[in-house]
Amino acid sequence: MNILVTGANGQLGNEMRIISKDTNDNYTFTDVVEVEGVETTILDITNADAIRKIVKEKDIRCIVNCAAYTNVDKAESDETLCRKLNADAPKLLAEAMKEVGGLLVQISTDYVFGGDPYNTPCREDQKGTPTGVYGKTKLEGEKNIETVGCDYVIIRTAWLYSEFGRNFVKTMLNLTATKPKLNVVFDQAGTPTYAYDLAVAIKTVLADYEKENPTDGYSKRGIYHFSNEGVCSWFDFTKKIAELAGNTTCDIEPCHSDEFPSPVKRPAYSVLDKTKIKETFGLKIPYWTDSLKVCMKNMNVLK
Repeated sequence: MNILVTGANGQLGNEMRIISKDTNDNYTFTDVVEVEGVETTILDITNADAIRKIVKEKDIRCIVNCAAYTNVDKAESDETLCRKLNADAPKLLAEAMKEVGGLLVQISTDYVFGGDPYNTPCREDQKGTPTGVYGKTKLEGEKNIETVGCDYVIIRTAWLYSEFGRNFVKTMLNLTATKPKLNVVFDQAGTPTYAYDLAVAIKTVLADYEKENPTDGYSKRGIYHFSNEGVCSWFDFTKKIAELAGNTTCDIEPCHSDEFPSPVKRPAYSVLDKTKIKETFGLKIPYWTDSLKVCMKNMNVLK
């Protein structure tokens, strides 16, 4: 199967590069910028003609959209670009796949929730209540894909980290190694997600789609949730990162979210219920600390 990956130089995109090596599928990795030493096809996903052209030239059967505007705070003052990337571009990708009878795998976010108080894991059919521009535009992107009516699998994820790019794990590795004291919020709960585990889940979806080879609509199309197993706060996450790295000199203390003023209110509880994706695709998802150990081992920082 010919597969196109957008945002291929980001965290998830780089993990997709890794898992692609163990398949017989033909991958085209695209981004808006090149990285030295990494094969990348330049593609602007806000350009409908450019999307159609590459889909035709490469005979693309599936698009995995890893590209997004993800700066949650900056999105509040940059709404036009954020909506263009998170809401309008997924619609264009969906239209391109509908024209060729292909599949769009769209990566979405736990930030589609957060406006209503709750303390049980979020299910796929739960009403979206985003609190900021980032979450709102990602939810709009989901609805745009559904409206187009192509075959699609939308996967909402949360707290993504990896060996690649900038992320919470790398930031806390540095801070807990260099700061004598650190305050980290304890009143936001969720689940860290190792981008490699998400890439493996996507690979499973793609293999299932190829096996089904639908001519009258993919039977498993819809919205799914994926993160690693378990629940923690950002404070707990930081404590575990420091412990695994052997950073023992930093005094890590819990604090409230309002001690870090932000232009957007973040979800207080965004744990995702993964029952649907596990039962539908037969996935066994690793516990978050186990995956963190794997990632840190790959980064050569595990003690």
